[in-house]
Formats: sequence, structure tokens, C-alpha cells
Amino acid sequence: MTARDPRAPWLAAASAGLLAALVISGLHPYDRATWFLEVAPVLIALPVLWATWRRFPLTTVLYAGIFLHALVLMLGGAYTYARVPLGLEVAQWLGLERNPYDRLGHFFQGCVPALAAREILLRGGYVTGRRMLAFLVVCVVLAISASYELIEWWTALAFGQGAVEFLGTQGDPWDTQSDMFMALLGAVAAQLTLARMQERQIAQLSGSSG
Repeated sequence: MTARDPRAPWLAAASAGLLAALVISGLHPYDRATWFLEVAPVLIALPVLWATWRRFPLTTVLYAGIFLHALVLMLGGAYTYARVPLGLEVAQWLGLERNPYDRLGHFFQGCVPALAAREILLRGGYVTGRRMLAFLVVCVVLAISASYELIEWWTALAFGQGAVEFLGTQGDPWDTQSDMFMALLGAVAAQLTLARMQERQIAQLSGSSG
């Protein structure tokens, strides 16, 4: 991205908004350790995005997805996923026994990495066939989802009862499988609904840098 890129002010505003939201979410979280574990991806992603936005700018749809996913993570970190008020309201409306907010988080865990994987694979010229591209993107998302579940497992082993809030299973013995299934749904949904938009934006980026 060059200094003349018209998106620069919007990206700066989005970064400032995320930093403000991060601070607010961390003022009085339900559990400080859980908050840190939940927002850790944001703490990692933001510096990486700032360091690479000039030499490897992302598409607008991917930046927007990252922004929304970061907000989902911060809200879950502030309340813990089992206590997010919005999820409790939805559970009451639908007569659910558990807070479904963590399902939203894992859905985004499928959507955003799917867009990121597509962008890297397409812009790097690593794959051109649409079917193979879709297959590899789903594989990447499931690998990321499985890795995250392993991190949760290791955290539980390391901290024992103190990791309960981070795990957020809410008594569901199939929570791990459900989380990975939601990530799969997110990956498929992102490719079905946003793939063409992303490809148009990739072409625009390639044209502006050419």
C-alpha cells in the first residue's frame, strides 16, 4: 500500500477503534487470565498488520473480517464466552441450555482464516484451480481450528480448574467437535459469499501495485 491509498485513513481509524475497544475490554474483565488468553490473537495480529500494511496490503473484505473478529474476541474476553450478555439473550429467545456466543467466535475462526488463506494462495500463485483452492482453504481452517483446540487442552493441563473459563465448554462433552464444525461452516460460508468480492479486490490491488 502506498501513502496515496484512499483506505489509509479508514485503516488508521479502525486501528484506533480496536485499540480503544481493547483497552475498554481489559478494564474490568470477569477474569484477567481468561481475557488475556482470548485477546492474545488480537495482540499478535495488530502489530503484524501494522508492520506489513505497506508492502503487503490486504483486501478490504479481509481487513473488515479481521476487525469484526477482533471485536468478537474482545467481547468474549471481557465477559468470558459463557457470560456474554448478547449470547444469554439469544439463548433465552431460542430456549437454549447454553450461551451460544462461543459458536459465533468459532464461526469467525473459520471465516477470517479462510479469507486470509485464499488471499495468500491466490496472490502467491500457489494454486489456480477453484476446487483445489476451496479444498486447501478448508484444510487450512480445520488445521487452525484443531491447533486452537490443542492450545485449549494444553492450557487446561497447565492451569487445571483455572482454565475452565477459557475452555468455555459449559458442560458440553462435544464442545471441541462443535467448535471445529462451526469453523468449517465459517470457512464454507466465507467462500460461498465473499470469494468473488475478494478476487475483485485482489485484482484491484494487483493493478494499483503494477
